[in-house]
Amino acid sequence: MAELNEMQEITKKLSDNQQLFRLVLKDCCDIIYRSIKIPLANDDCDGLLISLDGLVSEEIINDYIIKPIKQHSYQTSKLMRKKPDMNYYKEIILVNNIASSSKVGDIILGILSGDTILMVEGHNTALIINTREWDSRSVEESNVEKLVRGPKDSFVEDLRSNTAMIRRKIKDPNLKIREVQVGTRSRTRVSVIYIEDIVNHKVLNETIEKLNAIKVDGIFDSGYIEEYLESNKFSMFPQMVVTERPDKVCGNLLEGRIAILVDGSPDAIIFPVSFIQFIQSPEDYYERILYGNVVRIIRMVGFLIATTFPAFYVAITTFHQEILPTNFILDIAKTRVSVPYPPVVEALLMEGTIELLREASNRLPTGIGQTIGIVGAIVIGDAAVRAGLASPVMVIVVAITAIGSYIFPHFSTSYSVRFIRLPMIIMAATFGAFGIVVMWVLIIAHMCKLNSFGNPYMTPYAPFQLNDLKDSIVRFPNLSFKKRPMSANSRNRLRK
Repeated sequence: MAELNEMQEITKKLSDNQQLFRLVLKDCCDIIYRSIKIPLANDDCDGLLISLDGLVSEEIINDYIIKPIKQHSYQTSKLMRKKPDMNYYKEIILVNNIASSSKVGDIILGILSGDTILMVEGHNTALIINTREWDSRSVEESNVEKLVRGPKDSFVEDLRSNTAMIRRKIKDPNLKIREVQVGTRSRTRVSVIYIEDIVNHKVLNETIEKLNAIKVDGIFDSGYIEEYLESNKFSMFPQMVVTERPDKVCGNLLEGRIAILVDGSPDAIIFPVSFIQFIQSPEDYYERILYGNVVRIIRMVGFLIATTFPAFYVAITTFHQEILPTNFILDIAKTRVSVPYPPVVEALLMEGTIELLREASNRLPTGIGQTIGIVGAIVIGDAAVRAGLASPVMVIVVAITAIGSYIFPHFSTSYSVRFIRLPMIIMAATFGAFGIVVMWVLIIAHMCKLNSFGNPYMTPYAPFQLNDLKDSIVRFPNLSFKKRPMSANSRNRLRK
């Protein structure tokens, strides 16, 4: 492939231009070159169409580009008594989105993006005509964020389909969508979405600067962007919300947050955020307030169980047997008679087994994965107890902990829980209940220090924001939400 000089310009000689693009796009069997004769009053003129097979609509090319050119060129040139310019072709082609450029880089990018290029003999400008059409997944319900009540649509891999879903829900001219190209080779389109009169412009400008500063060959998912934008990349807690739901994105946009969509990815990322948002679900606002609050409290309890329950069991059985009733602690001791190692080793082995089953069930096809997860857990748990490798109580503790890990609406939160659990068990086995307290102090201190684009991670609790407490662990009625949360922005806070 020839070295591409993006600033080089095409010439007026069509054969030279064709030779240039054939050289630059050498060994690309999906590039289509179609020569056409444009009938003019004095003489026919040569034209060339370049497109990428599989990314263009042949119907648009045949019926809305070639056909109008063939039908109108002769008569118009006869009336004009001169050779038509490129603006004339732009007028008669029946496609809405047409750009023009003389730079080779712009033309190559258009071809590889699914546009059709029209070049005409005697003109050093090419038309870049939008003929994009490719197969894409239809809009369907999210497999990760399922709701009993609420919209069932979710994002797909096509960027324009995703932005259209947001536009359909928020019909406000202040809703802005700015596009940035990221990736020196992939040139992936990344859309930054916000509401102009609500968003924090300092955060917005910082985001645009970070996106423009990304130097990488290719971007294929929003996870790439998330890693580049996060300020604390090694924290166990995510600093952005990842979602497939358009309604969730729209709700956060109306609070002054920013959303990013990546072409080819069905996941949007939202920021700035606080920890409390990771236990919230759109369904909390669609159901009755009492039910929504009970479910939120259950999620918070699930978070505590998933992070601390195995460590609590290890601490009790190792150091603090006296706090349990005598009969209960004797029953636990009987179940552990045949177990040859201490509770901490037992807990770590069972946790490792659960993680293996979890990863295996995720990687296998859906039907087989579910079978492996259920049958494997039952068979291995029962066999471990019979073989004396684990006590029945430990199997119950680990099973409840695993269930608690999946109670969160955001799957990424489960990774944080799994990361916390292991050091928590080790601290409990070393220092008992004191070790659990120390570990929680370190975690809370880290969360208080953490921020998401300048927004404190533990808001509205640290720093304390009285107004934002209305939508935290418990939710007040919607009628009480007169102001937007401080965690998202500090301007135009009054809801209209």
